[in-house]
Amino acid sequence: MRKVLQAKRKRFITNTNASLEVINQKLIGSRKKHQEKRLKHYHKYSQQFTTLFQEWDADVQKAKAQEERLAILFQEQRKIFQQARLAQIQKLKKMKTLYDEFLKSMEDLEKSHEYFLTNEESEFKQELASMHKKIMLDAQQQELAVVKKSLESLLF
Repeated sequence: MRKVLQAKRKRFITNTNASLEVINQKLIGSRKKHQEKRLKHYHKYSQQFTTLFQEWDADVQKAKAQEERLAILFQEQRKIFQQARLAQIQKLKKMKTLYDEFLKSMEDLEKSHEYFLTNEESEFKQELASMHKKIMLDAQQQELAVVKKSLESLLF
């Protein structure tokens, strides 16, 4: 009887450990996917920001060179400077728009991640409740079997 109970306990512990391992693997996989998405997202926008900053820096350098010639060709340079300034303003507007898009997409990604974690947590709690219920039922059945054997041995 003890060996049967020990075997059942051992099987139960093995099953419980296997379930916990599966849950752990799912959570690790989920976390890795989220990190990969975040990294990919970061690289995508950082490349765009880098390119934009390089273009903007090139435009600033061009404006400085044009200002040096301003002493000689004041009227002509004034038009070129205004054009460069408009280009910078457009770049800054584009940068602001890109930044706003980045922030919004990060917020959406965070909301998605929170929703995913909430679902995972809910599933985990359900599995734990189910396992707890199963443990209780197994324990009751084992206790009933022991009582039944005891009564049978007393009666017969």
